[in-house]
Amino acid sequence: MSLVEKNNISGSTGQQIHLSEASAADYIALLKPRVMSLVVFTGFVGLIVAPGHMNPILAAIAILCIAIGGGASGALNMWYDADIDRIMKRTKNRPIPAGLVREETVLAYGITLSVFSVMTLGLLVNWLSAALLAFTIFFYSVVYTMWLKRSTPQNIVIGGAAGAFPPMIGWAAATGSVSIESVVLFLIIFLWTPPHFWALSLFMSGDYEAANVPMMPNVKGEKSTRLQIVVYSLIVAPVGVLPWFLGFGGHVYGVLSTLLGAIFIWRAVQLWMAPQHEEQMRAARALFKFSLVYLSALFCVLLAEALVAKLLPVIGG
Repeated sequence: MSLVEKNNISGSTGQQIHLSEASAADYIALLKPRVMSLVVFTGFVGLIVAPGHMNPILAAIAILCIAIGGGASGALNMWYDADIDRIMKRTKNRPIPAGLVREETVLAYGITLSVFSVMTLGLLVNWLSAALLAFTIFFYSVVYTMWLKRSTPQNIVIGGAAGAFPPMIGWAAATGSVSIESVVLFLIIFLWTPPHFWALSLFMSGDYEAANVPMMPNVKGEKSTRLQIVVYSLIVAPVGVLPWFLGFGGHVYGVLSTLLGAIFIWRAVQLWMAPQHEEQMRAARALFKFSLVYLSALFCVLLAEALVAKLLPVIGG
């Protein structure tokens, strides 16, 4: 049975009371499940790649808390951004602008999930990972959503840190510490975020302009954005190979990360060199799609190599 939300309730006699229904699916949508899936995946990779063996039950609790915390951040983001979500084509059907859930309900929902995820992670796993999760929620909900997103074209550069913390949280949950390896995992996602989202913003610039969000193409222009994408691709590609050099990525990872990094750079250069607007937009879409493959492949291989290294002694033992 669906949950019933009351909108525009009036106590005056004779005025109609408008009701809108929010289903369980709408409350799940508030958690931004696509973003949450990336958060869960990279957090899980950080937990598995970390040295040692974590209790499976505690590991499951840690991943669940990371997922809930990531979802809470998404809900708080939707609460604050409800005004611009009503304007942008890709967000106008979200639960709040669609009139399915009241804004104050979403605020309470996000805060409740935030407190629950942080306290559970701290009490049952360790307080370092809980502190990192709390900071991540704060950074995404307050620093990025409430400040950076509407004030600077560097919003996604600085704000990208929020999406880069999950593997560090997973590592801290498994080890109770933060190491150079977890920092490298953080840096891969952090440096990958600008070219990934700027490629998206190139072919979605009209949406951001309508909502008055200062994304790079709307403020600095498409040419500057394409140049900065090239610069970031030249940085993220070698950083993506660092796990191999530091020894927590194997030879398969080393070869794959080098190859994919070279393709990433080439895609960015193609975008930079595209002469016509239509070709630039095609190149931007191609880079955006490839960037998803790039990050997923790197973390998938890291995960596979770590699982093999940890399971082989058990199987052969």
